[in-house]
Amino acid sequence: MPRKCFYSFHYKADSWRVSQIKQIGAIEGQPVVNANRWEEVEREGDAAIKKWIDNNLEGRTCLIVLAGAKTAGRKWVQYEIEKAWNLRMGLLAVHIHNLLDQDGRQSLKGADPFATWTVGQKPMTTWAKTYDPPSSDSKKVYDYIASNIDGWVEEAIRLRGKA
Repeated sequence: MPRKCFYSFHYKADSWRVSQIKQIGAIEGQPVVNANRWEEVEREGDAAIKKWIDNNLEGRTCLIVLAGAKTAGRKWVQYEIEKAWNLRMGLLAVHIHNLLDQDGRQSLKGADPFATWTVGQKPMTTWAKTYDPPSSDSKKVYDYIASNIDGWVEEAIRLRGKA
């Protein structure tokens, strides 16, 4: 049975790329909310966003940050990372900039979302790995993610157990 994971990403910029990854089917992720529903949650304010995130993290074993050009510094991505860490979930990130978007374009590579975090005296990257598929061809990137994501999830959970 696939692991239950939570996807963290920049909705407006990367939802198309994220939907491609969800189609892989190797892991079970939370439903990607449609734009109208997300706008409703946002209009309700920060407390409603936190509640939505908290509810959707419940019962998950791993947080997967799907890192596009501007994902790493986003407020709610940061909140999700901290919350997942505190819940003792596995954490990993995958750079998705080379997947094509709905207009057939790639984007710039974003920063490692874990690079600025420390846990005690160690960098969070000790337990949270970031993967960068080794191709600029969108199909090869998709295939690489599809072939590896379930193993990355298992490794993230294993590493988190050591922290």
